[in-house]
Amino acid sequence: MTSPTIIVGAGIAGLYTALAMAPRPVLLVTAGRVGHGGSSRWAQGGLAAAMSLEDSHELHLKDTLAAGAGLVDEHAARILCTEGPDRIEDLFQLGVPFDRDSNGQLKLGREAAHSRDRIVHVGGDEAGAKIMEVLTERAMQARHIEIRERTIVHRITTHHGEVSGIEAWDADRQCFVGFAAWNVVLATGGIGGLYAVTTNPLYAQGHGLAMAYEAGAQLRDLEFVQFHPTAIDIRQDPAPLATEAIRGEGATLHDAHGRRFMPALHPDAELAPRDVVARGVAGAIASTGEAFLDARKAIGQKFRDKFPTVYESCMAAGIDPAIKPIPVAPAAHYHMGGIATDTDGRSTVTGLWAVGECASTGVHGANRLASNSLLEALVFGQRAADALRGLAQAPRTEFEAAPTTLPPRPPISMTPIRQAMAEQCGLLREAGGLSTLLDRIRETLPETEGDRLSLLTAELIVEAALARTESRGAHSRLDYPETLPPMHTMTVRNEDAALVLAEDIQAYEVLK
Repeated sequence: MTSPTIIVGAGIAGLYTALAMAPRPVLLVTAGRVGHGGSSRWAQGGLAAAMSLEDSHELHLKDTLAAGAGLVDEHAARILCTEGPDRIEDLFQLGVPFDRDSNGQLKLGREAAHSRDRIVHVGGDEAGAKIMEVLTERAMQARHIEIRERTIVHRITTHHGEVSGIEAWDADRQCFVGFAAWNVVLATGGIGGLYAVTTNPLYAQGHGLAMAYEAGAQLRDLEFVQFHPTAIDIRQDPAPLATEAIRGEGATLHDAHGRRFMPALHPDAELAPRDVVARGVAGAIASTGEAFLDARKAIGQKFRDKFPTVYESCMAAGIDPAIKPIPVAPAAHYHMGGIATDTDGRSTVTGLWAVGECASTGVHGANRLASNSLLEALVFGQRAADALRGLAQAPRTEFEAAPTTLPPRPPISMTPIRQAMAEQCGLLREAGGLSTLLDRIRETLPETEGDRLSLLTAELIVEAALARTESRGAHSRLDYPETLPPMHTMTVRNEDAALVLAEDIQAYEVLK
């Protein structure tokens, strides 16, 4: 098979984009096995969309803009909210078994910062896993998709500033391989694995961002890392998640003394924006030693049926959530920043595209609205596929790639950096800690090619956090608590420049 388009990553964003490319041929490359690995299958919450008569695209847009703390691209967000219901219908047509009531109507839940019930669920809290099952099955059957598993991409090749292909390590054949192509779509996921406490797979360390940066692409708002308020605090790495939908059902947060603390911090209490709730939970832990999510009264004996994944995680740790509060702590969960794209997924490098969490489409701003992430992957994955299908075709060829200077293995020496990232570039930040962290990252010698890419991504995130001298959304600076006029942080590669803060009001620029 020949193909002008390569998709790197086989989560929901990569799979859906590949399927939407039909009938145009596409090569889907993944470091693991299709259907296994990645953050998508762990997504519990569901998809947010205006699916009821009491809701509207405009209300969904209003909530998205409010949560994003002044940095949401309204045009992109309007596309998300308007096209979202159609993408959910697409999933239904593909065979995704959305939860319905006895009348056959979609069951709609509510999560933080939503003004209406609009969260569509699958299997209670199994949306990611169920959607992945369906998309994986469809992709394996699709004649236009060629799949290369256990192929670890480490470089995007360019020629005269335009994409020319990818280079990777074939783990099965134990050799370096390359693929020439006019278009490469990155669907490589998030960066949670750079933090000591995360709900993401540990290998989700932002390699797609590092590769895009080295190819010359512009990155945007890397400092905005969303911490989920209620990871289950059972000292497991990665941490299992207690979905926000539990709070949507009425569960409440309490400190070690049993005091409910969120009503004093925000009018919406437990359903405040995620950054507010995360800092509230962290504050309760700092002042009393622990924080708990109490679902006994709101859900009780229905917990097992409503939230089977969370129930299983709790019971494995000896906690029955129907009769006992769940210990919780904030954990790195989602990256709002990423590869800057337009509303069709194009980056600033010709031939390089991005979809899903690794992309910065502008819809999340400084703080993602709950359950907008899976929807973003679908909406902009479809738009990218539509745009790609209209481009001229050219053959894709395989070649033997040159070896890297480091072993082509995943990250192996990141544990100290993960802890330092959590402590100094986590929920609360200040210049001294960020500067110390930056020095430490730069002094750390990578042992593998995966380490090198992870360290580069961590460095870029910390530089962006230093550049933004204000507090906004998920970025909270102890030394700069005020909020400035809205600006984006734009990170670009420039061999002749050091760190620069742009003078215009549109964006900070991190030039390297």
